[in-house]
Amino acid sequence: MIILGFFVLHWYFSILMQTFFLHRYASHQMFTMSKSWEKVFYILTFIAQGSSFLSPRAYGIMHRLHHAHADTEEDPHSPSYSKGILDMMWKTRLIYNRILHNQDSVEAKFKKGVPNWKFMEWLGDLWICRLAWGVLYTLFYIKFATAWWMFLLLPIHYLMGPIHGVIINWYAHRYGYVNFEVDDTAKNLLPLDLLMMGESYHNNHHKYGGRANFGFKWHEFDPTYPLIKILDALHIIKLKINNDLKYM
Repeated sequence: MIILGFFVLHWYFSILMQTFFLHRYASHQMFTMSKSWEKVFYILTFIAQGSSFLSPRAYGIMHRLHHAHADTEEDPHSPSYSKGILDMMWKTRLIYNRILHNQDSVEAKFKKGVPNWKFMEWLGDLWICRLAWGVLYTLFYIKFATAWWMFLLLPIHYLMGPIHGVIINWYAHRYGYVNFEVDDTAKNLLPLDLLMMGESYHNNHHKYGGRANFGFKWHEFDPTYPLIKILDALHIIKLKINNDLKYM
C-alpha cells in the first residue's frame, strides 16, 4: 500500500504542476503571479517532477509552437508526422533541448513572458541531479516494496513528465471525441478526466486556448480549475479573464 500510495502521490503531484505551472501559466499565461510565488512554484515543480523535471521556460516556448503549428511539420510533437510514440518523443526531446540550451531559431514572439529562473533551470537539468532523484525513488522501492511487480512502476517515476506529455500529445490527437471543430486533430481523450487533471480535454483547449477551465460539457470536470479559483481568491495568482464555470 505504501508503494501504491507513493506512486499515486507522485503521479498527481507531477501532473498538477505540469498543467498548472508549465501549461496554464508558463505557456498560456492564463493568470499572473509575483516573482516570489513564481519561484515557489518552480521549486514545487522541481520536487514534483524530480528526475523528469521539465524547464518551464522551454516547455512554455515549445507548447506555444505546438498551438501555432498543430499537426503540421513545424509541430514539435505531432503523431501525424511521427513514425510512432518513441519517434515523436525523440523529436520532442531534440527540439526541447535546443530551446533549453538557446540553440534554437524560434521567433521572439513565442518567447515573450515565459518564466526563467536560471538557477532552477540549470539545477533541474543536471544529469547528476536527475540521477539522484532516480536513486531516491529506487531506494524507496527497495525499502517498502512487498512484491516484485511493484518495481515495474519505477520507469514511470523516472520519466513521469514526458509520460504525461505523450499521453496527451499522442493519444489525445488520435483517440477520443470532439466538441468543437478545430484546424487540427485535437480530441477530448476522457469524458471525465480524473486521470490527467483536465489535460485530456484537449479539443476544448485547442478551441479556447486562453480559457483556464478546460471543461465545457456538464460531465467534463477539470480538477485543476477549482484550485486555480482558490489561489485566485487567496491572491496568490490573478486570473486575467473571466473563467467562470460554463457548461454545454
